[in-house]
Amino acid sequence: MRQATSKAKAGSSTNRRQVLSLAAGVALLAGVTAAHAQSTGIASCDDFLTKYDACVVSKVPEAQRAMYKTQIDQTRKAWVDMAKNPSAKATMEATCKQTLDATKASLTAYGCSF
Repeated sequence: MRQATSKAKAGSSTNRRQVLSLAAGVALLAGVTAAHAQSTGIASCDDFLTKYDACVVSKVPEAQRAMYKTQIDQTRKAWVDMAKNPSAKATMEATCKQTLDATKASLTAYGCSF
């Protein structure tokens, strides 16, 4: 009987760790999703970021995906920061269009179209 009780305790401890690990993973995923959903406040910039992200997720090979994801995350952060500055915000539409044009060519090789 003592042995069965010890196994039950060990099992519940393992289950607790699995639940905590799952909860941490869900929280981490929610944070990543929130970062990707962050808006710049400039429609053309947000449209580009959405299309770029969809292209990378669906068409770029797994081995190269992390590099592109890092680039898009850095671009999004820079643009969100720029949009907070009224003088920079005025030029962002052109900046986003230039970035779209420059990026379009590099992602065409993967079958992405913007």
